[in-house]
Amino acid sequence: MGADHEAVRARLGRVGVWTFAFDALPAAGVREAVAEIEALGFPALWVPEGGSSREIFAHLSLLLAATREITVCSGIANVTARHPEAMAGGARTLADAYGERALVGIGIGHRTTAGRRRQDWQDPIGRMGTYLDEMDAAKMGPDPEVPVRRLIVALGPRMLRTAALRAVGAHTYFVPVEHTAKAREVLGPAPVLAVEQTAIVSGDPEVARGIARPWAAGYLGLPNYANDWRRLGHEDDLGDGGSDRLIDAAFAWGDVPSIASRVREHLDAGADHVCVQVISGPDDDVSLPALRELAGALL
Repeated sequence: MGADHEAVRARLGRVGVWTFAFDALPAAGVREAVAEIEALGFPALWVPEGGSSREIFAHLSLLLAATREITVCSGIANVTARHPEAMAGGARTLADAYGERALVGIGIGHRTTAGRRRQDWQDPIGRMGTYLDEMDAAKMGPDPEVPVRRLIVALGPRMLRTAALRAVGAHTYFVPVEHTAKAREVLGPAPVLAVEQTAIVSGDPEVARGIARPWAAGYLGLPNYANDWRRLGHEDDLGDGGSDRLIDAAFAWGDVPSIASRVREHLDAGADHVCVQVISGPDDDVSLPALRELAGALL
């Protein structure tokens, strides 16, 4: 697995982009935006599979076909959305077609998603292990020359340990620098740690927190994220979309040097890669002007 670890680190680079905005754009707009992100020099791009997102393997294919070099990553491909054979088939097809440019982040999702899809939520760690076993046993299509490289989306220590054992590493989301340091301790030195960092380019605390708080409220309403912040000692910070203390820990806001400084804090704490998600309020804003500025400071 060591060679895979280093190959994924090399493909991801130190700083990439994470965005929900593509889910609100037509395919033509996605092609145009991803081409600019690639032209800016970002080595990796992450997209989600949330409640109203595109189907993730179709989305990754759209992005890969519209670009030439950038690594495209799922954050996440949700196990509740497809049978493990289908997950294996999608991942193997992308690996066959695009080699090292495709990285599959796999996640267990949330109790609400599992319920909507009429699936049992009990024992998510055990279910993930069984799911990975079935993925590994599935031989869908020809064996790709470059093996499927996957990360597991993890917050708590048990899922992080699963990521260290069953994947090339972990992808974390909506976490402070403190979590990054703890995640590295759990993973050990070899596995890849790719950390999402949401950012708001505004030096006005009222404006920045006003954009951040509704965003945070949705995550804090989900037990996976709320429990993660509780483990970090933020029990009293979870109400009303998060206290200022929590918001300031979860979001990098301010001018471009301030955001770049937060990214470096994650890297210093043990992250191999930080994927920056710039938000401004509107769902369809890719925040390309901010990414242009950040590219100059971060790449």
